[in-house]
Amino acid sequence: MNSHQHILLTGGTGFFGRSLLRVLLSEFSAGGQVPSVTALSRSPERFLELYPEFSGLDWLQFSQGDVCCRGSLHPAGRFTHVLHAATDSTLGPSLPPLQRYLDIVDGTRNLLEFAVERNIPRFLLTSSGAIYGPQPPGLSSVGEEYEGSPNALVAANAYAMGKRSAEHLCTLFRDSYQIETVIARCFAFVGPDLPLDAHFAAGNFIRDAIFRDAIEVKSSGTALRAYLYQDDLARWLIALMERGTAGESYNVGSCEAVSVLQLAHLVRDELAPGKAVHVRHEAEGSVGRDIYVPEIGKARTQLGLSVTVSLEDAIHRTGKFHLARRKR
Repeated sequence: MNSHQHILLTGGTGFFGRSLLRVLLSEFSAGGQVPSVTALSRSPERFLELYPEFSGLDWLQFSQGDVCCRGSLHPAGRFTHVLHAATDSTLGPSLPPLQRYLDIVDGTRNLLEFAVERNIPRFLLTSSGAIYGPQPPGLSSVGEEYEGSPNALVAANAYAMGKRSAEHLCTLFRDSYQIETVIARCFAFVGPDLPLDAHFAAGNFIRDAIFRDAIEVKSSGTALRAYLYQDDLARWLIALMERGTAGESYNVGSCEAVSVLQLAHLVRDELAPGKAVHVRHEAEGSVGRDIYVPEIGKARTQLGLSVTVSLEDAIHRTGKFHLARRKR
């Protein structure tokens, strides 16, 4: 990592941001060089109360602000990169669709305008695999060249359409101002910082395995997913920020597909052998993505990225983290 970089990190207190900060902290603690980071947060004091391990670090500063309020953005310093990860995927589904869409689009525009004003040359947007729309049954994994899209006439697609619009804004700003914008299309992840009580199946299963009497699958369990561990996620994002080709998108995730039911059993086997797995079958035609698996050959070939942590090990590490916290 380059110690001469100064990164403006948005979403620094969310899952993506904490994943990045933990990897940098690990590198720093091992004697490695890390870039300077300014993390934007609506409430830095609250974050540091919850995560005191990020206090008192020379390379990490916090700036209070909200990406959706342009006038609140006053981070100090000369930045070399923006890593924009400030979409609230945890609480987002509870927002009205219009607000969710505008938060994504307005936040991205505000950060792009800030980058223009401060002459920041590199900008990484964390987008989503949701921009491809439903993955056809015959397509086992989706590549960056796939031109599918969500139905723009469905309000529930606000998140996916917001991300598509944010990607296009990056293209327009690159065309108009020569900012080197790179897109990270992120899929599914697991790790210690994944919320256990949100809408993430992996987090819910790990919660059930540790804290409840049985693991509950709130669907038929047939949907296919592929999970990347949060340390790999962080290292991929850093690589895309530093070396991704401007104007291009890269899928970020694992390509090893498992069904949701298989995932539940993996979690059970790793964390709570013998615990029951209950499956609640839903009616055919239920809303959701049956297949959500990326093709990651581009990241592998162009940037030499790889999946270094198996799903079994990722589950084990995540469970170990939460078990240790439970015993405190």
